[in-house]
Amino acid sequence: MQAGESPDTANFPSCGDFDIRIARDGTWFYRGTPIGRLPLVKLFSTVLRREDDGRYWLVTPVERGLIEVEDAPFIAVELVVKGQGREQELWFRSNVDDWVVLDQEHRLRVSHDPETQEPRPYITMRKGLEALLVRSVFYQLVALAETETETADSAPRLGVWSKGCFFPLDAAETVPAPASGDPGDEENDKP
Repeated sequence: MQAGESPDTANFPSCGDFDIRIARDGTWFYRGTPIGRLPLVKLFSTVLRREDDGRYWLVTPVERGLIEVEDAPFIAVELVVKGQGREQELWFRSNVDDWVVLDQEHRLRVSHDPETQEPRPYITMRKGLEALLVRSVFYQLVALAETETETADSAPRLGVWSKGCFFPLDAAETVPAPASGDPGDEENDKP
């Protein structure tokens, strides 16, 4: 393995099911009991991976084990807006204090609950791992929304701008549409 390469985690010894569950509200459980130590949850979150088959694993340098995730492994609990207009940056903080900016790499996805039809907005935190936006953060996002027509022959859509990309808030595929021109510097710091 070359320096900087990731090992193939599928070849790590599996410890089976770790009996860890992440509830819909972001609470981590071990053997049915909430993990009350946030530093421990934060540590576990750094070794969390999602495989192509949709299963979640905790992967250490020497072993890996399955865990259950009821919805999304993280919860977006805060939104910070930097700037304004099309170049504004929308920063999201997760329940484990990770920050990401809504951009081409950290996309927004909105689905709807099949029973209630309520929107279920998610942002990609890192490869294969999403955070569900809490209701107050989603309402804050909706308050920033504007109507945009992506192409001359498309219907207007409600969405938000971040780092020069438009992110629709409806349940259609929410791949960002780049604004005309270069979005500028891609620095990725905390807000």
